[in-house]
Amino acid sequence: MATLNPYLNFNGNTEEAFKFYKSVFGGEFTTFQRFKDTQEASKLSAIDGEKIMHVALPIGKGNTLMGIDALESMGQKLIVGNNFSLSLNLESEEETNKLFNALSAGGKIEMPLQKTFWGAYFGMFADKFGIQWMVNYEYKK
Repeated sequence: MATLNPYLNFNGNTEEAFKFYKSVFGGEFTTFQRFKDTQEASKLSAIDGEKIMHVALPIGKGNTLMGIDALESMGQKLIVGNNFSLSLNLESEEETNKLFNALSAGGKIEMPLQKTFWGAYFGMFADKFGIQWMVNYEYKK
């Protein structure tokens, strides 16, 4: 079964925002990763390396609030309207392909589906209505 979670983009203050959300909702981060701890680290400045690559905070029953710092050095420009995505987490490559292809029809693919360094099959696009989507299937470990 697919799960759908909000994914928030920030302009350098993801850590501050998520510490605030944690103080409000409680709980513990299931992921808190900086860009310096990824394979992309050598391509980034020391300042960008300290920015948040991915953070996840479970909220309620089965929901997760996720976020990232948008880096201009990686070609990302944050504006109101693209500061969030809907993140679909799926249970198979087949389901991932099906929903990615259906939802992206008539839209703009930003990152084609591909195997990633974090162990997932992942892609991003804006649908024909301008809504940002992230489609993700985590490979079993």
